[in-house]
Amino acid sequence: MELRPNRVKRKLEAGEPAFIAGNFTHADDIDSFGQFGFDGIWLEGEHGSVDAADLGNLTRACDIWGMTSVVRVNQNDQGLIYRTLDRGAQAIVVPHVDTREEAENVVAGGKFPPLGKRGLFTSRQGYGVPEYVTEANDETLLIALIEDIKAWENLDEILEVEGIGVFFVAPGDFAASMGHIAEMAHPDVQAKIDDSLNRIVAAGRTAGTLAFAGNVERYASMGVRFFFTSVAPWIAAGANDFIKRANAGIS
Repeated sequence: MELRPNRVKRKLEAGEPAFIAGNFTHADDIDSFGQFGFDGIWLEGEHGSVDAADLGNLTRACDIWGMTSVVRVNQNDQGLIYRTLDRGAQAIVVPHVDTREEAENVVAGGKFPPLGKRGLFTSRQGYGVPEYVTEANDETLLIALIEDIKAWENLDEILEVEGIGVFFVAPGDFAASMGHIAEMAHPDVQAKIDDSLNRIVAAGRTAGTLAFAGNVERYASMGVRFFFTSVAPWIAAGANDFIKRANAGIS
């Protein structure tokens, strides 16, 4: 049996955009969403309920549709990173990567030797794959969150770290670190976000960010290729439109 390909990683390496959707906590919901052509599912383990016990079923639901399981962990801890991979994740998102050393720690936890220090144990993705530990590095995607002004200050050094597949500029915490809590659209914040994305692209690395219908075209034109979005606005828009139309008919 061959190791399942990491669809998001393969597309990014080919220079193609990858689309990842979030706000899923149940395998059945992931399964029903698979038909819509997204490349990956973001599973929230920092601000959400996803933990190790959930990951088997959640990542299996992604596998059914060939979508990459993208799991955000809650800290930059080597053991947590490789345990999450062992449970079936194909991609790991690590928060608050602010220095070169912290980026190197992500690689240490997420890659087998000689690239890193991941513990030599198979993953759910490795069942039936005899050469898993020698092949896994090629199909494991590591994503560093650039979400603090400190990371912006150290960005050039962070971008030198090999093994990080995506440098993801996260606007919420970035704004807060600049003293603009919940003001992601503040001009000063947006300027730093744009500068970060431009520097990532200029360095020949893959840039990612949170995107919605109103800004995804702009980010794509800047060279961003990893797009994470939430399905919540789509549900809200549909629900509001439905109620509006019903009330219009009644009145």
